[in-house]
Amino acid sequence: MTDVSRSDSGPFVPQDRPRTYRWRVVDIVVASVLAVAAGLVFVMWNIASNPIGAPLSAALPGLQALLGGGWLFAGVLTALVIRKPGAALYGELVAATVSALVGNQWGVLTLESGLVQGIGAELVFAVFLYRVWNLPVAILSGAVAGLALAINDLILWYPGSAAAFTLIYTVSAVVSGALVAGALSWYAVRGLARTGALSRFASGRTAAR
Repeated sequence: MTDVSRSDSGPFVPQDRPRTYRWRVVDIVVASVLAVAAGLVFVMWNIASNPIGAPLSAALPGLQALLGGGWLFAGVLTALVIRKPGAALYGELVAATVSALVGNQWGVLTLESGLVQGIGAELVFAVFLYRVWNLPVAILSGAVAGLALAINDLILWYPGSAAAFTLIYTVSAVVSGALVAGALSWYAVRGLARTGALSRFASGRTAAR
């Protein structure tokens, strides 16, 4: 019997294989490759973020959180490809670990940030029971990851901030997470799937249909 669930295109469609939440070896390998690659992007973004963020902060304090999406996409991207419980958390945490091992200005707290942000992204897919992988859910996952980033940063790096700064920082992080981590990741997976590279995954088979 085929399983019926929501696809990334929206309506209910039959899946060509029974649903299973067990991770396969190929899931672990591909998730790890994606996360490590994302971690290397994080490393480059760590360097680029300061010269980009400084003018934003000077123009409107809190607006620098618009850069947050550059550290949030690993979890959403990995989850959209693997479609298994824990994929978002795994992707974000492994990417953060790579960033921390290479070295950055945040040290071991990079791992804590990756954990918090990964949980934020993971929660959305969990709420939809790991059955809905469309664009709105990807955007929501990125937005919640952005909210997690904002709350974490405001506690660790900006304690006692004024209400205006807190609001601007939070909204900026949520918007960045929604657009960069959510929407951009979804379109990236769609494009990758159409090349046939994801043929062993439900994400690739859905795009093929």
